[in-house]
Amino acid sequence: MLQFSKVLQHKGLKITLVTTHRFHSTMHRSPFTSIAFETISDSYDEGGILQAETTEAYLDSFQKVGTNTLIELLGKLSCSGNPVDCIVYDAFMPWPLDVAKKFGIVGAVFLTQSCAVDNIYYHVQQGLLKLHLPPDCEILLPGLPPLQPSDMPSFIHAFGSYPAFFKMVVDDQFSNVDKADWILCNTFYELEEEVVDWMAKFWPLRTIRPTIPSKYLDKRREDDTEYGFSLFNPNTSACMKWLNAKPKESIAYVCPLAA
Repeated sequence: MLQFSKVLQHKGLKITLVTTHRFHSTMHRSPFTSIAFETISDSYDEGGILQAETTEAYLDSFQKVGTNTLIELLGKLSCSGNPVDCIVYDAFMPWPLDVAKKFGIVGAVFLTQSCAVDNIYYHVQQGLLKLHLPPDCEILLPGLPPLQPSDMPSFIHAFGSYPAFFKMVVDDQFSNVDKADWILCNTFYELEEEVVDWMAKFWPLRTIRPTIPSKYLDKRREDDTEYGFSLFNPNTSACMKWLNAKPKESIAYVCPLAA
């Protein structure tokens, strides 16, 4: 979201990035980040999701309290002389679109994963891809090559394994997506031409490039060299020293949330 905000700001738009009180209080911002930040509440301002009894309870509370505090924030920004014209929101939290419609504001959903993954989720949510898949079946989806059940996310091919996650990324993410004014996807067209073309037949879909600093992409903005903030205070020098002490190509980086 921050990288996309920097691209829009570079185009001359005024951007406000909204996150929770808890997240804002713990993140480490780069001094070079000029994006304006505001906060809303998820009702767990002291400990965040770790305070909630269950993930489901956290998501329910976030929707109720987050809706009210987002409405308050829109009023605050309007009174400051900078009324909001468009809300871009993470697809995993669909309720900001309801707030946008309430205020007559354009609502743009931001699909943070690839179109291929979103295509799979959408077919499950619509009931077009059945769950409890036989282990030896072949899955044929428009725009994608033939897939096996083992190619699916684990909470789909092993249905019931992660119910809260399933609800968030499948049920919630596409609950009102058809009402969004724009659908933005964190990918680029040449990477996923077939599936992008298929999704664009029934959605106002736009690919918005990889959301990484310009330094690592097109180098059009010389000042865009950092991501902008992190959840933890980075210890770059110690990490680089450790990596440089290892033999070439001897380190593998594994990220469980990569998509």
